[in-house]
Amino acid sequence: MRRINWKKPAAVAAALALSTALLAGCGSTAASSDSVAESTAVSESTAEEAEEGDADEVAAKNCADLIDAIYVQERTDDTDAQCEAAKAAWDALTDTQKEMVESENADPEYLGRDTGDATKDDPRNEDESGENELLVVSFGTSFNGSRAADIKGIEDALQEAYPDWSVRRAFTAQIIINHVQARDGEKIDNMQQAMDRAVANGVKNLVVQPTHLMHGAEYDEMMEMIDSYRDNFESVAVAEPLLGEVGSDAAVINADKEAVAKAVTAAAVKEAGYDSLDAAAADGVAFVFMGHGTSHTAKVSYSQMQTTMGTLGYNNVFIGTVEGEPEETACENVIEAVKAAGYTKVVLRPLMVVAGDHANNDMAGEDADSWLSQFKAAGAFDSIDCQINGLGEIDDIQQLYVAHTKAAIDSLNG
Repeated sequence: MRRINWKKPAAVAAALALSTALLAGCGSTAASSDSVAESTAVSESTAEEAEEGDADEVAAKNCADLIDAIYVQERTDDTDAQCEAAKAAWDALTDTQKEMVESENADPEYLGRDTGDATKDDPRNEDESGENELLVVSFGTSFNGSRAADIKGIEDALQEAYPDWSVRRAFTAQIIINHVQARDGEKIDNMQQAMDRAVANGVKNLVVQPTHLMHGAEYDEMMEMIDSYRDNFESVAVAEPLLGEVGSDAAVINADKEAVAKAVTAAAVKEAGYDSLDAAAADGVAFVFMGHGTSHTAKVSYSQMQTTMGTLGYNNVFIGTVEGEPEETACENVIEAVKAAGYTKVVLRPLMVVAGDHANNDMAGEDADSWLSQFKAAGAFDSIDCQINGLGEIDDIQQLYVAHTKAAIDSLNG
């Protein structure tokens, strides 16, 4: 029989007691004495059972359960305590146990992956914003380096352009907010928290600048929240997302999409080491920009971006999406298009504001279904390179947001 090494049985029982209380939805770690006693009894029983099982598996399972509890899109009164408990459970694991953390949403990378220095970011959740607030709303990312370079980069550019306005932040993805809070201790407001904070601070004029790419599902949900708070302010204006108006015709483009096409292509060409897009084409290089994709009617924006590339003469630039919506943007269809055009080298780069999970995993990951792996598996290309850069770090993209914000501020003045 294998010997189980429990270093501190009492401590393990106490940790499991706290986990049980939190997962049961107790309001705080200061649970009633009856609840603690009951949870402790259960935990002691669990610990005794674990003596006949695998202690490493029990510890890893406990941490995974706590991660699953915060992998949700709704914030509750328990969220802060649950985030703390997940981190405490993770920190208490051995290296061996950390490798065993696995469940529907948990894995060793959730709290263990190094995504950059979180201290370089600024959650921008201060009070005392004054009468004029510029709320920058993003989906968000748990990748610290990208959050600082892309989202904070946009926010910094807006603050510099409009020093009389207090720039504040909100994320729409509570799952990401919880991830960052649990791992790094950085607390970022969700939309409701940000709006409540603005009301409490006596903000009179509110301008909201979404960093979303288009008028899609996330944008619609953001607008619902803003509309429910309009009566709390003297004036409210919402700026355009990055690609501007959607429209319904894939062949009709606008100035915003053209500006984005030029900016991201120029950045990709420069990073690839070419003097021009034509020089890259002559060397057999195709640039593939991978967006998210959506079933929302706004998906026509991706088709419009491909139309824009063609109109600009960027014949070696292709638009794809993770979700494969619209259909022509699915990875297998993009691969066929690049092959048919005769290019032998490929550069993959995200068409996303941040270079987060999709860029690092869906695009450049090692799994067989990543874009990098699928392009390699096609066996038609001499090289496939990845550029892990979000749109938000490109100066010209930041200035496009600045221009959109200006239009919104100007609208408040009639």
